[in-house]
Amino acid sequence: KANCRMPKSKNYSIMKLLAVGTVAFDAIETPFGKTDKILGGAATYIGLAASVMKTDVSLVSVIGGDFPQEYLDMMTSKGINLDGVEMIKDGKTFFWSGKYHNDLNSRDTLVTELNVLENFDPKIPASAADAEVLLLGNLHPAVQLAVLERMNSRPKLVILDTMNFWMDLTWDLLMEVIAKTDVITINDEEARQLSGEYSLVKAAQKIHTLGPKYVIIKKGEHGALLFDDGKVFAIPALPLEEVFDPTGAGDTFAGGFASHIAKSENISFENMKSAIIVGSAMASFTVEEFGTQRLEKVTQDELKQRITQFKELTTFEVEL
Repeated sequence: KANCRMPKSKNYSIMKLLAVGTVAFDAIETPFGKTDKILGGAATYIGLAASVMKTDVSLVSVIGGDFPQEYLDMMTSKGINLDGVEMIKDGKTFFWSGKYHNDLNSRDTLVTELNVLENFDPKIPASAADAEVLLLGNLHPAVQLAVLERMNSRPKLVILDTMNFWMDLTWDLLMEVIAKTDVITINDEEARQLSGEYSLVKAAQKIHTLGPKYVIIKKGEHGALLFDDGKVFAIPALPLEEVFDPTGAGDTFAGGFASHIAKSENISFENMKSAIIVGSAMASFTVEEFGTQRLEKVTQDELKQRITQFKELTTFEVEL
């Protein structure tokens, strides 16, 4: 079992963030090239995003004996707490392979090997069982429910990321999880499927009634929308010169969003506006190289620069 403690520093957030998701292998093909097995997984992207922001982050996941120590060392060196990452020595790590179409918005899944994820029983480390912010990454709703039940007390903010796959297969369980969350983050296609509404405004209204106070609808290269019972905030995506690989962008977005909340210790609609800009800025790095390569190198100064670009992109004055 990986047991990697996080170096403490006065820069770390006071609010703890616990993220549950996959630490995995991906093999990716886009119009710009292809990779062999590389580091991937929702929890990996979330953890790396949090590490850029110096957030006190712990991951809960499972890996096989085939998972390279160098990846664990890299994450630990960035202050990511891996106490909750269990290694099944004789098991194999979750593997996903996909091929993106020319527009990079659609993709085909080529291979999915659940491996150790098939019987994943999440273990919450004592160091993170009192986390104030819980990010339930894209996993089976039964695993997400188990995590909620195993926390010492209900976190101040529960953020859920899910996808159409779980809507198709585990609707009732997913409804149970959604009812227990404060923020749900999904893409536009998933919002329509979940609500049965085409208009994203109507879709968000319907999703509010399922439990979440806040609904975030991601629109890929067209930005994101944040809804809070009648209030809406919209942001564009940052126009980028280089887009190589969108894998993990949504997870990075969620990681940046949750990290900003934990870092600022402010759970309000106004602060969530800032949080989705931070999340989008963080995700804009992920797409610039394959896998986690770019995210591993991001500095706080680069992040500040991107957030400034967002500000310039969306600030204007109009005389009426």
